[in-house]
Amino acid sequence: MSTMSREETEALIQEVLEVYPEEAQKNRAQHLAVNDNSVEQSKKCITSNKKSVPGAMTIRGCAYAGSKGVVWGPIKDMIHISHGPVGCGQYSRAGRRNYYIGTTGVNTFVTMNFTSDFQEKDIVFGGDKKLDKLIDEIDMLFPLNKGITVQSECPIGLIGDDIEAVSKKKARDLGKTVVPVRCEGFRGVSQSLGHHIANDSVRDWVLSARDEDTSFETTPYDVAVIGDYNIGGDAWASRTLLEEMGLRVVAQWSGDGTLAEIELTPKVKLNLVHCYRSMNYISRHMEEKYGIPWMEYNFFGPTKIAESLRKIASFFDDSIKEGAEKVIAKYQAEMDAVIARFRPRLEGKTVMLYVGGLRPRHTIGAYEDLGMEVIGTGYEFGHNDDYDRTIKEMGNSTLLYDDVTGYEFEEFVKRMKPDLIGSGIKEKYIFQKMGIPFRQMHSWDYSGPYHGYDGFAIFARDMDMTLNNPCWNAIQVPWKKKADEEESLQAAEV
Repeated sequence: MSTMSREETEALIQEVLEVYPEEAQKNRAQHLAVNDNSVEQSKKCITSNKKSVPGAMTIRGCAYAGSKGVVWGPIKDMIHISHGPVGCGQYSRAGRRNYYIGTTGVNTFVTMNFTSDFQEKDIVFGGDKKLDKLIDEIDMLFPLNKGITVQSECPIGLIGDDIEAVSKKKARDLGKTVVPVRCEGFRGVSQSLGHHIANDSVRDWVLSARDEDTSFETTPYDVAVIGDYNIGGDAWASRTLLEEMGLRVVAQWSGDGTLAEIELTPKVKLNLVHCYRSMNYISRHMEEKYGIPWMEYNFFGPTKIAESLRKIASFFDDSIKEGAEKVIAKYQAEMDAVIARFRPRLEGKTVMLYVGGLRPRHTIGAYEDLGMEVIGTGYEFGHNDDYDRTIKEMGNSTLLYDDVTGYEFEEFVKRMKPDLIGSGIKEKYIFQKMGIPFRQMHSWDYSGPYHGYDGFAIFARDMDMTLNNPCWNAIQVPWKKKADEEESLQAAEV
């Protein structure tokens, strides 16, 4: 149930597009749509995964961000070299709150920055020798590392460094896994291609390492959790539920993940994919090569958690199905108490989302559990298969926006006046200055976890704490201030 009719939403889109030149209008019109639940394929109403309009501010990341920042970076016992100038590595270091267990600098390295620190002479003469020396130094200084990845930055692709040859040589020299990743930032239209490239590097350089190993004892209940990056401890909260229902989590990656877990994944009975956008590629590969089925699950909010637990259990025998029902029943009273406490304070409030990965659709059910309505959502780097999944989750006639520009998002917010916005750090302070409650939904605004039953209690508390904070009463938003001034002026004239 949208707060605007289909005609009103369509008129809003046309109004916002009017500021653009004609060619830009045609381009952006393809990326803005009114949701239609009757549509089976989103490509009939919205276009995605295309280049951003030059000159229009986009909030996307690059291919390097998709590989190093998302897929490979959280693997904790490997060292990930940012091969190129220092800036990319430093900017991508320790920003995502990928929690992990271990001793940083000894056997875990997630929050450290390893870079080849390219200078002008490296651009001219190449960086292969420097990379070779760097890998030797890393292995000497951090001997407990289990492997190394080489994450290419833009200059590497431009000058043609042969990172594959160096990686093969160092793997032989050290007797460890060394993975070259061609994730130069300029590749593709967003960080989405970086996910795909990283998945392919897992496939080509890691996944088959234990194909002939028969020493690992499997069980009928082995699963892998893929695409949960353990933001604020999310993967731990999810893993608890899976183990409580009787499953054995053999591998969990990338968040708090290890190289050994990736290598063991082909031995599981089911791959559980949380972030479909970043990990569907490797899951499809394992289905084709190893015959391992996979499913996307959603552990945001009790309604979606129960649906997902039952769907996961359907792949196994009655003991797991009974285990799933016991888990759901165990937490029911706790969830009822959370909803009873927070729903009266949040009922009827509206939300607009604009995030990456899975959050623009996965969190909808959690908001609905609290009586809130998502009236607009969109992806920074989504594909049409993401929108295929979203159109059924969203209310009819609600607003969809792909790769929304800063201008468009602001104008939509001004007109639709949501009670809460969930987006990224680039948007946070803009909307807070506009007097609108905001949650940073990439890294949970330094809170979390939000996954699982434990996470829902924190999610509900955070939404209430943000939306009902008295500070917003002290801020006069720009459009209200202007309206008040006009009203005062009219009164004075009378």
